[in-house]
Amino acid sequence: MQKLNDLRLAVLIDADNIPSKKITEMMEEIAIYGVPTFKRIYGDWTSPNLSGWKKVLLKNAITPIQQYSYTTGKNSSDSALIIDAMDILYSNKVDGFCIVSSDSDFTRLATRLREAGMKVIGIGEKKTPEPFIIACDKFIYIEVLQKEAQTDEQVEAPAETDAVEKPAVKSRKKTSRNRIPDNIVKLVKNTTDIVADDDGWAFLGDVGNMLLKKRPDFDPRNYGYQKLSHLIKSIRSVEVDQRESGNKYVKHIFIRNKG
Repeated sequence: MQKLNDLRLAVLIDADNIPSKKITEMMEEIAIYGVPTFKRIYGDWTSPNLSGWKKVLLKNAITPIQQYSYTTGKNSSDSALIIDAMDILYSNKVDGFCIVSSDSDFTRLATRLREAGMKVIGIGEKKTPEPFIIACDKFIYIEVLQKEAQTDEQVEAPAETDAVEKPAVKSRKKTSRNRIPDNIVKLVKNTTDIVADDDGWAFLGDVGNMLLKKRPDFDPRNYGYQKLSHLIKSIRSVEVDQRESGNKYVKHIFIRNKG
């Protein structure tokens, strides 16, 4: 069976609606889900507004597609991206698409690609309209795409020859963790009940898959947690149990609601 990260993906970027400064993080995120077979970006490259993108295209091997803006206020890049997406779909060379845009105009495209059996991943800013988010299998906010920082870091103080030796100085980089909204806690608990066995225990992987089906934009990073397991453990009303598997190096996490 084909693994998720073996999927052949067509990465199509709307340069007019996406900032270029996090392209490295975006491409690293996409690599988690599959191998980019096509990497194309659409825009009017004669416009000074896209100068930031020009500096990073070669480094990331992304092919720019020129689309002139024939009418002021209209985004002609959308049509070019949609036409290319359908051409790629019928070429049978990919297993899924990654549409990078914050534009709701791609809602119907995402729906059509999923109807054809394609996996559709969306990447955009938090201002992205909900219809486009829901049309994707998974939606990732650009704002959470940042390199994982070390949470603990020890820095030794320099030695002093004629002074009392000072203890090592600890500097701690804290990750920003927001309070988990009540509706998300409720979502997690309800989902746990749905996939749980007769004893109330649910495999965390099944819970995660069901959460994405309910909310394509669900991501623990939205709340300051790198992994779903970390978010779950912070919910006091959920019980966590790590169980041994056939492989002594692998433990399966099960959860259930308390009370």
